[in-house]
Amino acid sequence: MSLYESVFIARQDVSTQDVDKLSEKFSKIITDMKGKIVKKESWGLRTLAYLVKKNRKGHYVMFGIDASAEAMAELQRQFTLNEDVIRSMTTKVSNIDKSTPSIMMKSGERPAAERPLGDKRKGGGE
Repeated sequence: MSLYESVFIARQDVSTQDVDKLSEKFSKIITDMKGKIVKKESWGLRTLAYLVKKNRKGHYVMFGIDASAEAMAELQRQFTLNEDVIRSMTTKVSNIDKSTPSIMMKSGERPAAERPLGDKRKGGGE
């Protein structure tokens, strides 16, 4: 068994409840193939950097997975077959930190170095 992080983006016109159902469906695929979901995060509806299949926004969901390569291949296959999923990406990782949220889940406060110029919050760039 190996560790993976997998993110999929669902279409913007799909409801949050439908995204949750999709997440459950994909989780079941992993658990049915003797894998386990170590971590699951729903990042919500976010604006995409560019149009993807005529969508400006998408619902992001991230899984931390401990599963076999065969289970991950089946998950990827299901991502491509589902018309509500517009993009997906899976990477193999060395560990999954269950205790801390991912960068996407942390507060909206960005370090001063990452803020746009002219942002006048404490420590902002000029």
